[in-house]
Amino acid sequence: MSLQRVLVYGGCGALGSTCVQYFKNKNWWVGSIDTKPNDLADKSFIVDVTEPCLKQEETIRSAVSSALGNDKLDAIICVAGGWAGGSAASEDFLKNSDLMWKQSVWSSSIAASLSNKFLKEGGFLTLTGANAALKGTPGMIGYGMAKAAVHHLTKSLACDNSGLPAKAQVVSILPVTLDTPMNRKWMPKADTSTWTPLEFIAELFHKWITVPGDRPPNGSLVSLITKDNESKYVVE
Repeated sequence: MSLQRVLVYGGCGALGSTCVQYFKNKNWWVGSIDTKPNDLADKSFIVDVTEPCLKQEETIRSAVSSALGNDKLDAIICVAGGWAGGSAASEDFLKNSDLMWKQSVWSSSIAASLSNKFLKEGGFLTLTGANAALKGTPGMIGYGMAKAAVHHLTKSLACDNSGLPAKAQVVSILPVTLDTPMNRKWMPKADTSTWTPLEFIAELFHKWITVPGDRPPNGSLVSLITKDNESKYVVE
């Protein structure tokens, strides 16, 4: 059986690192895209987030092309992103909106571009939206706006002539709250029984990639719901 390959965009974040480790444990070739190397990955691609979107894509595309040669990727997992709050009255409203756009929309758009060039026929792309962005987010407008754009990108990529390879599919996960070290640090009194474990998501990605029949429909927005420490996904 040929070596399976996955590219994790945001491979040094909490969820990204979990995905890198999970797929390495399955003996996959794993590439990581982030601002610093992930030592567990077979290859780290470093991105300078101070550069324009087009320059970031050119740098990553060139490096991935050199690393893969004639090989193709089974999947691209984009879990890059971040969070910032603020209503339109906030002093940091525009600054945070700009940051959210760069962290979520730029990374997702670059992942889509990379999928056009490096994903194999029938491959899988997953992006990261947010359950909260299914409706208005007055206390975190920039975040909700950026995630809603990712939702639209997902729907668009699932259409004919979107630029994805033949038979390739795309799905966005829509987390509520992830069980990350930073969330535990900043919300020490929260009810963590409703937080989704990172390992659950990595395992879900692996199943969707390796068993196409178990994937949600192409273009799905998939909420990750956890209650009483039991996690499931719901197609919106």
